Amino acid sequence: QVQLAESGGGLVQAGGSLRLSCVASGLDFRSYAMGWFRRAPGKERVFVSAIRWGGGNTYYADSVKGRFTISRDYAKNTMYLQMNSLEPEDTAVYYCAAGRTAATGQDLGQLDRYGYWGQGTQVTVSS
Repeated sequence: QVQLAESGGGLVQAGGSLRLSCVASGLDFRSYAMGWFRRAPGKERVFVSAIRWGGGNTYYADSVKGRFTISRDYAKNTMYLQMNSLEPEDTAVYYCAAGRTAATGQDLGQLDRYGYWGQGTQVTVSS
């Protein structure tokens, strides 16, 4: 049974930082592309960042480039999202996702590339 468990969300002031974690179990972590998506109140789930199965290629939404960094630790079956210079607009539920796909670039921003999703972790940025 595949499980993705996010953690690390919370309340932070604008300009602050948080690090999200996503622990994957029940799958061959090395064979999956991993992604972060978020859903703000009243809005649809949107792409934030992704990392290919080999870990060498990372992708970001324009809104987070230069502020967020995605990474993965194969020994721990864990993906991370380091979020710096947080803004109130970053307030959302953040979801991690896993997809057995060789997609690259913008294709990794498509929700249907991912077959497994976590339950989400709330990030709230106060102004």
